[in-house]
Amino acid sequence: MPELPEVETVRRGLLPVMEGVRMARVDVNRPDLRWPFPPGMAERLTGAKVAALRRRSKYILADLDSGETMLMHLGMSGRILISGDPLGQFLHDHPAPEKHDHVVFHMQNGARVTFNDPRRFGAIDLFETADEAAHPLLAKLGPEPLGNGFHQSYLVERLRGKAAPIKAALLDQRIVAGLGNIYVCEALYRTGIAPTDKAGQISAARVATLVPAIRDVLGAAILAGGSTLRDFRQADGELGYFQHSFDVYGREGDPCRRAECGSAIRRIIQSGRSTFFCPRCQR
Repeated sequence: MPELPEVETVRRGLLPVMEGVRMARVDVNRPDLRWPFPPGMAERLTGAKVAALRRRSKYILADLDSGETMLMHLGMSGRILISGDPLGQFLHDHPAPEKHDHVVFHMQNGARVTFNDPRRFGAIDLFETADEAAHPLLAKLGPEPLGNGFHQSYLVERLRGKAAPIKAALLDQRIVAGLGNIYVCEALYRTGIAPTDKAGQISAARVATLVPAIRDVLGAAILAGGSTLRDFRQADGELGYFQHSFDVYGREGDPCRRAECGSAIRRIIQSGRSTFFCPRCQR
């Protein structure tokens, strides 16, 4: 599933062709994805202007001049791809429609934005912008890891007394929004914290090191266009490249990148997910 860097990469790719532009026509080719689409979605979107294109956690939010906000989630295999050439020469010509092109946004500037999702675990919703704080997918989210609300004292306080492993605690979207399996593994490696350590038993000083580590790994991943492991593509169809910089994720049996270590990266299962770590560097 795309994590924060991948979703942010897609959002940035969509900005030049969607923000400030009206949707001339919207084609909805099926009644649902993971959940049913909201009633009259095509009609409600057609003619609306995208006033702002934001990201919250792993969701892309398009604020419309109609007073509604469109929420898009990529799910397991969703892709949002741009075609057309409204700004010059950097976009692809419109391709032939594909089987899994479930929603197509025809922008007034000539761009076409296609939501393609073979497994149909993605989602699109519409709600009143003023009601965002009460939306069931957004209401309980913690602060953004790249925002001002996420800082050392906040994280120390939220983890205090927690018996869950630190890996599970950082994946809890109520504590910090948008973190996923890949980047939690990478951040824990950078701090030397074992993923199995109980969150509430890690010293405040060590917990504090997680904040800059999380921000650094997310920032580097965004600069690399995210990570492509299976289905992820940027909005222009290009792959992400951060997977080539993984220190631990997906590297079971490979040597630790720290020359002085010499240990092999291990993989364990936590809460049904693979966790990768260095048993010597992370204690």
